[in-house]
Amino acid sequence: MDKMWLSFYAMGFMVISMGLIYASRHKLNNRLLKIVFAITAYSLLIFSFLAMIYLVFNGPTGGA
Repeated sequence: MDKMWLSFYAMGFMVISMGLIYASRHKLNNRLLKIVFAITAYSLLIFSFLAMIYLVFNGPTGGA
């Protein structure tokens, strides 16, 4: 059950990072906000990538 929630969090972080990257590239004019949004987005993306790698290689538990 914990793996399911981790996968949901990872997918949510991917969606959030997609929105933050879009906002930092196209919607914001302030340079400092662009950098903060981009760093936040890429850190969420890296965390979700590592979580998905963990989930894929850890595999199913086999329990009922």
